[in-house]
Amino acid sequence: MPHLVLATLVQPNGNHLASWLAPGAQDDAGTNIEWYKKIARIAEDGKLDLFFIADTPAARTDNLRAWSRAPVFMNVLEPITLLSALAGSTSHIGLGGTVSTSFFEPYNLARQMGSLDHLTNGRAAWNVVTSANDYAAKNYGLDKLPAHADRYARAREFVDVAFQLWDSWEDDAFVTDHETCQNFLPEKQHPVAHDGAYFRVHGALNLARPPQGRPVILQAGASDTGKEIAAETAEVVFGTSATIEGAVEFYKDLKGRLAKFGRTPDMLKIIAGVTIVVGDTKEEAEAMLAGWQQLLHPDVGVMRLNQDLETDLSDLPLDEPVPESRIPSHSNHHQAYFAEIVGMIRQGLTLREMAMRYNRSKAVICGTPASIADDMQRWFEAGACDGFMLTFPVLPSCLEDFIAKVVPELQRRGLFRTEYEGTTLRENLGIPRPANRHVKG
Repeated sequence: MPHLVLATLVQPNGNHLASWLAPGAQDDAGTNIEWYKKIARIAEDGKLDLFFIADTPAARTDNLRAWSRAPVFMNVLEPITLLSALAGSTSHIGLGGTVSTSFFEPYNLARQMGSLDHLTNGRAAWNVVTSANDYAAKNYGLDKLPAHADRYARAREFVDVAFQLWDSWEDDAFVTDHETCQNFLPEKQHPVAHDGAYFRVHGALNLARPPQGRPVILQAGASDTGKEIAAETAEVVFGTSATIEGAVEFYKDLKGRLAKFGRTPDMLKIIAGVTIVVGDTKEEAEAMLAGWQQLLHPDVGVMRLNQDLETDLSDLPLDEPVPESRIPSHSNHHQAYFAEIVGMIRQGLTLREMAMRYNRSKAVICGTPASIADDMQRWFEAGACDGFMLTFPVLPSCLEDFIAKVVPELQRRGLFRTEYEGTTLRENLGIPRPANRHVKG
């Protein structure tokens, strides 16, 4: 019987924007490897599938007073470096990170992610993103991000080239035969010869094929173009709906696109984003979340709305509804988040209400271990997801509560593993290892 896929997205001190202000927060969490090791070990003790690091290759350079109150991505380690440092401190949990196709080269990515897969003995995962803020664009010689369609066209070609590079050696190419003085079999090398619209790559990877064939491919695109790329290439997709109805629709849509790419539904896992707060009672859990929410400065909430609506609302009064005339005509960044904010404006919410409520399309589950398990089971059995991308407002305490109290309840119901099925991330996810394109049969 299939069981839930459980991953966790980790940010310093937690995923709540005011987590750095919460009692017990660690001031240097963003750059302290011992803090990350602790979180990864807790997650692995709970038999979670994936420890995941989001990223953007940029610091914010304007509106710094507001960012100083919510320092997201302002002082954090680069993901591949961080995950490599965690390789020796873990043995089963997958280690995944974000690397942008907009500002990287396929060869560098294939080499680094391939190295991570070797370092972890087959536990690496790459989150394919096109980047969604102009801060990053300005670090790479651009005034702003290219158009949405151009970014996704580059991403599709980027992924194709990376796949070719990971297949540039057959699995048994490196024989290290001392008697014949032959380290590798020349006929097992298959150099890439790619001349495309965005990349020109001629050569082979100077690294043996990764243990998993290639790292597990993650993606979170919610646009139609994003879903097409996910259906073609992704193996784990992060769902963004805050409602079970929306999640079911997304699930059916995306899984329904697989066949035209010669793929079956079991080759892709869709995991719903959800924020979890565990309490002895529902009231206690809600009170904890409300307490953290009170630490959030209004400047921060409005800034996040500005960022994802791609306009400036800061001149408007906090306690009046946002006029529909302030809605931009289109989005070039996160289309799902843009739509969420537009929906709140059209509901007539005040700017303050929007700032305090906006959660980037994530469902929030506050409750007892049993009620949380009930909700997770309901989503799973309704066909809304294959599992969950768990975010915790405050770390490590919220993760510890989940592992100690909710995981045993899920295990008791037969919804989650009691031991890892294998040693690679693919084995634990139940996703097949891809064959090398140059090997027949």
